[in-house]
Amino acid sequence: MMARQSLASKDATKALSYVEAALAPPRRKSRSGQSWGAILGGQRRRDENLIGGHFMAKKLSILAALVLGLLALGSRSSALQKEGWEIQRLFEDLASHRQPPNTTEFVFARIQFTSNGPGRRNYGGARACMTDSASYGSFRVCGWAHDYPAAEQNLNQIVREATGINVTKDSYEIVRLDSEELFRYPWGLMSEVGEMTLTDKEAANFREYLNRGGFIVVDDFDGPNLEWFQEQMKKVFPDRQFVPLTVDNPLFHTFYDVKTLEMEPPYPQRGTPKFYGYLDDHGRVAMILNHNNDIGDFWEWVDEPRYDLKASVAGLQLGINYIIYSLTH
Repeated sequence: MMARQSLASKDATKALSYVEAALAPPRRKSRSGQSWGAILGGQRRRDENLIGGHFMAKKLSILAALVLGLLALGSRSSALQKEGWEIQRLFEDLASHRQPPNTTEFVFARIQFTSNGPGRRNYGGARACMTDSASYGSFRVCGWAHDYPAAEQNLNQIVREATGINVTKDSYEIVRLDSEELFRYPWGLMSEVGEMTLTDKEAANFREYLNRGGFIVVDDFDGPNLEWFQEQMKKVFPDRQFVPLTVDNPLFHTFYDVKTLEMEPPYPQRGTPKFYGYLDDHGRVAMILNHNNDIGDFWEWVDEPRYDLKASVAGLQLGINYIIYSLTH
């Protein structure tokens, strides 16, 4: 207890001030002439199509606890415990077909797809990842499940406090790409698409999902996994290509004004982080690709002193922008 109390000091206050400043959208004037406050303590902007005007936000109280956690000393044992808890939760949720609360306006959909490709860790399929019937402890966790469910819980909780969206930290679900359930959710995350080997049913569902206006975040892949994923997407839309995105794309300004796309990934990648878009017939971004990056890792470990604070904040800004974009476009 004394160790935690000692963190509530000038260092903690300074760190909290930095995070609030980094997360805060630019100050603007409302129609009444009042300034927009910092995102965590004052008025905030959201697309008027989503909320119909301005509203008063609550203080992001979780962020203070987060900063204290970031200042605390982490340990390898605690990391292993967290990863063990994540794996156990994954198998429990798959077995129980866990459902999210039905009273929230946003659900973080974790997309499950067939995974027999090389990916980051599969090394040519030498070690197959788990199947639906795999027993706990006798598998390699597929890349589509990496960071689950800590990334979902942490991002959801911060989204709720930062934007006022009706979401709880439990508003997430594992959704099979070949299921009808996919069409219930306008936002989904695909992780480790370098392992993806689409079936005909998955490709057809994926095509229909994007045609209906669904939005996908592709994360946690690097190097030649981009070309692998492009080949898989030819099963969905044979003539579409990934398009490099620049910082002036509206996607990066839906809630926070992202100033640069140059960012440090959480750990070494096989290349420099880049952002690609997959456009629909109207030129709108239907899928955002975080290549040579693992932004979900920032979400997963935001409550632990694992990564650089500035990079973690940048990862949160992107995640919130992606969600707002999917709900307003």
